[in-house]
Amino acid sequence: MLKILFGILIVINGALLSYQQGWLDVLLPVSHEPSRLAAQLHPERLKLIAPEQADETGTPTTSEAPPRAAPAPAVAACLELGNFEMAEAQRFEAQLASLGLGERLQRRMVQENVRHIVYIPPLGNKEAADRKGAELAALGVRDYFVIQDSSPLQWGISLGIFRTEESARNHLQALTAQGVRSARVGTHGLGGNRVAFQLRGIDAATRESIDRIREAFPRQQWRDCA
Repeated sequence: MLKILFGILIVINGALLSYQQGWLDVLLPVSHEPSRLAAQLHPERLKLIAPEQADETGTPTTSEAPPRAAPAPAVAACLELGNFEMAEAQRFEAQLASLGLGERLQRRMVQENVRHIVYIPPLGNKEAADRKGAELAALGVRDYFVIQDSSPLQWGISLGIFRTEESARNHLQALTAQGVRSARVGTHGLGGNRVAFQLRGIDAATRESIDRIREAFPRQQWRDCA
């Protein structure tokens, strides 16, 4: 009996020594979990990531930001054009009709006081007025425009409109010092009612369309609604 037990111990020790020395690797599978390895799909596609590239749930994160929505076009709350004489206002409003502004366009009556204008008298036609404008530019005068409406000053040149006669005469003196010889001071308008147009909620494209119409009314300027 003792010989049998001794023989068993020798076999067990021999088996342990063979396992520790790796002599039995050819008889054993590489992994102790062959079923898990067999269940893996395309292990060559697995990719290791750094810890900082994963969120708290272990899901890989990306550095790409989500696409931003295109900014909405800017819309003006309220802008005003004026002040028009009655006949001018009718012509301007008729041309705006094609834009379909609806309730976005409103008239406002304005009580206007007499103002004073520094101007060069009418030159007869557009060509002569444009030549005079070129002469003014050569003298360094930039703030002027050719008067094209059907007023008594048509084809004259406006060099500035002022609230007081004193301000107008001071401007005339400055122009004379620059070499302008034919300018003078006069009254601009007779006071009374004028028309201003208020436009609400218009975008840049609509304003450009209105500006093209406004080119025929060069005295009228944009301003914020009161």
